[in-house]
Amino acid sequence: MGNNKSCPGQECSSRFLPAEQAEVNRLFDALSSEKLGSSASPRSFSLQALKDHVGDALPPEMVTRLFEGMRRVDGSGKAKGPSEHVSQEQFTASMSHLLKGTAEEKSLVILNMISASGGPVKARDVHKFTEDLVGSVVHVLSYRRQLRGWSQKPPPGSPSRVQVLAAQLCSEMRLQGGGKLLGPQWLDRDCDQAVLEDWVFRAHHVAMFLSLVIHQGFLLLRSSLKLATLVPERQVDPQREFASVLDVLSVIYVNSHLPQERRLSWRLLFATELHGNSFAQLCGRIAHGGPCLVLLEDSDGHVFGGFASCSWEVKPQFQGDDRCFLFSVSPRMAVYTCTGYNDHYMYLNQGQQTIPNGLGMGGQHGYFGLWIDVDFGKGHSKAKPTCTTYGSPQLSAQEDFQFQKMEVWAVGEAPKAESVRKTRSILDIDPEARALLEASGRGRHSEGLREVPDDE
Repeated sequence: MGNNKSCPGQECSSRFLPAEQAEVNRLFDALSSEKLGSSASPRSFSLQALKDHVGDALPPEMVTRLFEGMRRVDGSGKAKGPSEHVSQEQFTASMSHLLKGTAEEKSLVILNMISASGGPVKARDVHKFTEDLVGSVVHVLSYRRQLRGWSQKPPPGSPSRVQVLAAQLCSEMRLQGGGKLLGPQWLDRDCDQAVLEDWVFRAHHVAMFLSLVIHQGFLLLRSSLKLATLVPERQVDPQREFASVLDVLSVIYVNSHLPQERRLSWRLLFATELHGNSFAQLCGRIAHGGPCLVLLEDSDGHVFGGFASCSWEVKPQFQGDDRCFLFSVSPRMAVYTCTGYNDHYMYLNQGQQTIPNGLGMGGQHGYFGLWIDVDFGKGHSKAKPTCTTYGSPQLSAQEDFQFQKMEVWAVGEAPKAESVRKTRSILDIDPEARALLEASGRGRHSEGLREVPDDE
């Protein structure tokens, strides 16, 4: 960072493949086709021309920001005096910087999108820009009908996920002097281009969101946007209505931390709204179901969960690997990865008398980072000061919490053993159900008649 010099407009053009450059040129031709009068030479376009082209695909504030960023950059990528129009050289250089540039080049355009002078800006101005950017992502995905089944807004009563995600992105900024933008007391601190460059390098969502806004808002080079890995397809039984506690922004954020091969689709395995408040149902639906996300909303409105990198198995031992993580969605977004302190990644057990029965992730027996008790509807999140396995703080509002909403989403392709799993009886998976049946004096009449699954 900081050592790559910004390229002249013609060299920037060469970053695009010939077909891409032709598409960039066609967009400029369309934008500059309006009659600007004899004073506008060489060809250029106005803010109104850009607004007319974009229409309602982006909020007007973001269109204005993008225009300001373009018109304040010359072909060498350096700030220039204000102009009422954007030339082809400026347009090509700006598109190259935002879509294919370095962190330094992206930060220059961002600075010009925030500041009229191109000089240092206040942290509060960066925060407002970030909220505008995140809001534009939701807006354009909804306008282009690319939500892929997810809701545009969080459930009623939840805090704005635009503000929550913007706060998370800004928290990754390192201010001059080493401080982080973690509260109102930092909003009056100065942020120069070096701070923004470091921020763009750290917070990869910023560059990703800028690219999405241009691809979808300008309808430019959309074939290069890997939208399917950004917004996973939501797969739910179409015969049953279901409203998730997640909205599209929280899905994008959590999905970006999954292994690459797990980002294309989320398939609902279990939801209290559809399948009831039953730990036996939970076990029966998630065991051997492949990697998945466990998600809770506690009675105080905190939304949090964990990623299980392997299929859950009902057994009295810890399982999983260091790809697992815990996360929070509300009131703040964050992901907590493995510390290496221990291997207590996943735990699922039932029907034991001497060790805990329930679902847990991180920590230890009786002191999990995330715990769902077999007495369904109760759990805990203990961390003083943090979970030993994941380094996470307390995720719930109260250490011992109650919940009514729980969801489990399988991520990526279903495991090859999925068809085998569907043939398993609940008696194979749930030791408690098996014990109750035997205690009642009734035998398992299917015993010996069904094929025993390979994993037994």
